[in-house]
Amino acid sequence: MGSQPIESNEATSPRPVLFFDIDNCLYPRSAKVHDLMADLIDRYFATHLGLPEEEAVKLHKEYYKNYGLAIEGLVRHHQIDPLDYNAKVDDALPLEGIIKENPQLRKLLQDIDKSKVKLWLLTNAYVNHGRRVVKLLGVDDLFEGLTYCDYSQIPIICKPHKDMYAKAMKEAGVERVEDCYFVDDSYANVASAEKIGWASVHLVEEGLPVPEIPASKYQIRHLEELRNVFPQFFKSSS
Repeated sequence: MGSQPIESNEATSPRPVLFFDIDNCLYPRSAKVHDLMADLIDRYFATHLGLPEEEAVKLHKEYYKNYGLAIEGLVRHHQIDPLDYNAKVDDALPLEGIIKENPQLRKLLQDIDKSKVKLWLLTNAYVNHGRRVVKLLGVDDLFEGLTYCDYSQIPIICKPHKDMYAKAMKEAGVERVEDCYFVDDSYANVASAEKIGWASVHLVEEGLPVPEIPASKYQIRHLEELRNVFPQFFKSSS
């Protein structure tokens, strides 16, 4: 699995692509990985920018809101080495003790007919983290590729910026927005994808408040509901 499309004979009739976000999507928010990551980011801000804890938390939130990723603000305004950040934040997460193989998720993905749709990962994480998570979940072999936020490229491009979706389409080998389907837990990411024409699904985990204004046409509480949202992609049960 890589960031480039696998060679195929699909020039005249390409398969549509179903893009999956990774964090808080393929595993639940209740795993608290996001909380652990937020703590490491706050610590990084405080240590490398010499900020008191309260100011570090505030600036982290500001950059996340403005840019979609805290690291973009760090690189843009403080010339931080993004790969050093990745080593001390994403790669430092103790994921092995948190994320376990998920047979139900594997069954869901296996039930998707790969002759009808290509499965592709689309994450704002760096490649190391993305690959690490899907391997721990036991589903890394079910995706044909991964589009990730490349921290080594300046400017950093990530969701919800439209250029990130264009990058994903290019790497997944799909030309028409009508052939793009997408699942993400982020309201902003889903709304942005919907705006450019992707058929997007907002995953709002059970227990979280439902947004007053939906991010997209489709909203689900569990990935299993994709069977009803996109039935055309699943193998016949008959």
